[in-house]
Amino acid sequence: MRRPHWPSRLPIDPYIVLLIGTVGLAALLPAHGTGAHVASGASTAAIAFLFFLYGARLSTREAMDGLRHWRLHVTVLACTFVVFPLLGLAARGLVPLLLTQPLYQGLLFLTLVPSTIQSSIAFTSIARGNVPAAICAGSFSSLVGIVATPLLAAALLGNSGGGFSADSLVKIVLQLLVPFVAGQVLRRWIGAFVARHKKVLGLVDRGSILLVVYTAFSEGVTQGIWHQVSAVRLGALLAVEAVILAVMLLLTWYGARALGFGRGDRIAIQFAGSKKSLASGLPMTSVLFGAHASLAVLPLMLFHQMQLMVCAVIAKRRAHDPEATATPTGPTGTPRPTAGTGDRR
Repeated sequence: MRRPHWPSRLPIDPYIVLLIGTVGLAALLPAHGTGAHVASGASTAAIAFLFFLYGARLSTREAMDGLRHWRLHVTVLACTFVVFPLLGLAARGLVPLLLTQPLYQGLLFLTLVPSTIQSSIAFTSIARGNVPAAICAGSFSSLVGIVATPLLAAALLGNSGGGFSADSLVKIVLQLLVPFVAGQVLRRWIGAFVARHKKVLGLVDRGSILLVVYTAFSEGVTQGIWHQVSAVRLGALLAVEAVILAVMLLLTWYGARALGFGRGDRIAIQFAGSKKSLASGLPMTSVLFGAHASLAVLPLMLFHQMQLMVCAVIAKRRAHDPEATATPTGPTGTPRPTAGTGDRR
């Protein structure tokens, strides 16, 4: 029996360390008074700029090309915006036995945010899956999420989501949708500049999110957030998130097989359909939850690191699966069906 290959180390995302450090900074030195107003204004501007960059980066031509593989994209969108929210609603029965109401609201919101792009592509590539499909699926999910996430939050969280109201929808439009559309409109003039300075602008992205986290937790600290969450509750939250992730990983893999997708497509569906975007979710949390965002972001931060660690193991194992070398691929990276490729696995 061939010994399974395991990664030498699990990916402890350095950015998660920075996020945790930002939370610690907010706990020790929260913004007060005028500083809080300045941080809040800067955070609002940073969120708008983030989504402007998202719009400027998204290639409309590539997105339209991806429509040719519409069955795969519909499957990923259904996992992201239907199955995930249903699991979030099912977790309502754990309140107050395992989860407090604020933690549950954050958990439910976690299930509403779009999928990732970068990590879905990276893990699909490592596992020798359909990388072009993962690119399009992640892009579609992010695009749909700008509209779908606020609407789902309005329907499922209502006024319980830390004061979620029609005003929050207006904020979503002004802070997220309008900058995104502006980025798309201006892409023909600034797209090349954005592509050339991808690394620098990526640092701006991450710095902006750190500012959002600092502002949210500063508000939380002034309101006594650490008196609302115990170690036992955090442990329970981690356990619930582990169950949700496991369910989604199994469902995306075996469900895609039942739908007749080949190995490469199943890999793309599993990694794009089982993950949630920290980069999109954190700014939306700040806009939707306002002063209550500090507790709402905890589930998303924890889930993000968990999904990276688990998916890294899965991707490494898929890369060394005999099926990975036995399946030839077409010019677009989509595996061609061949006899004995093991799709029944």
